[in-house]
Amino acid sequence: MKDLLRTLGRATIDFIQEAGRMQLFLFQTLGLFFLPPYKPFNLVKQVYVIGVRSSSIILLTAMFTGMVLGLQGYYTLRKFGAESALGSAVALSLIRELGPVLTALMVTGRAGSAITAEIGIMRITEQLDALDTMAINPMQYVVMPKVIAGLIAVPLLTAFFDFVGIVGGYLVGVVMLGVSSGSYFSGMIQSVETLDVNGGFVKSIVFGLTVTLVACYKGYFTSHGAEGVSQSTTEAVVLAAILILGWDYVLTSFFM
Repeated sequence: MKDLLRTLGRATIDFIQEAGRMQLFLFQTLGLFFLPPYKPFNLVKQVYVIGVRSSSIILLTAMFTGMVLGLQGYYTLRKFGAESALGSAVALSLIRELGPVLTALMVTGRAGSAITAEIGIMRITEQLDALDTMAINPMQYVVMPKVIAGLIAVPLLTAFFDFVGIVGGYLVGVVMLGVSSGSYFSGMIQSVETLDVNGGFVKSIVFGLTVTLVACYKGYFTSHGAEGVSQSTTEAVVLAAILILGWDYVLTSFFM
């Protein structure tokens, strides 16, 4: 019993310490955004890497998600004679939940893992130390643009996901299954409120910050060579996915 309590206590202390270090890492990163020298090209480049290069996987995921929602929603609503509510069901599901969550998870797998590996390799090859010796803050030069780019790119990708998903639901529900086009869009317009859109937008911002923060943090504190890079990348993807789902529950409870 003592060994169990000791293990739980140590795990709890390690978790609190890790959370504290990550919070300090976040505050330092965001604070550097307001300090010179300003290098907007680095920020634009990271928005391109995180956003534009992830658009293809977002397109495919959104299209198939919308099509599945349209198919499942149609056969579920048909049992109650409510096929006209298909548009609102698809739109609300995407805007409130699936759009922000799936976008963040796809960005985690596509860009988050790459960020962790990139910074981790820079750490084990002493490139970050070299920047420091040249009086270049590695946090400001490497980490900060990626974190800020996540705040910009993920909300834009989420909006893209929502739009493409709604189109996918339209293709299945209206084109394939014969639901009225007017009822599809009118139900959507009547049911989607400002609170739903704001909630999805806030989620996308929080998820974007979470993905890039975790990826940069794990990469920045990588150690033990190539094996350490592999371990940090795995930990970053798993931790980011867990935090996304946890934040989703908290934010959903707040916006309900």
